[in-house]
Amino acid sequence: MDSVKRKRLKDAGWKAGKVAEFLRLTPEESAFIEIKLRLSNLVRKARTRGRLSQIALAHRLGSSQSRVAKIEAGDPSVSLDLLVRASFASGATRKELARAIA
Repeated sequence: MDSVKRKRLKDAGWKAGKVAEFLRLTPEESAFIEIKLRLSNLVRKARTRGRLSQIALAHRLGSSQSRVAKIEAGDPSVSLDLLVRASFASGATRKELARAIA
């Protein structure tokens, strides 16, 4: 958010902050969410790079297209295990996975 918009909102009585502060997340919870979001993005990028449809990736995972959509959207119901499996099934390398986690 630019400084002009931030000042205008503050003058109107609004308070700007970080999501972690608003949700009162611990540093561990915040880091975990960040990793899951990075893995979701990795799945989408690897899938599109490999020219796979969500349906094709779902077949590789033994899952459904709607589940793949949830994986790529960062749905909180998606497990870390499924994110890692989907990353590899979509064509991501171990290095890419390590970079997403780091």
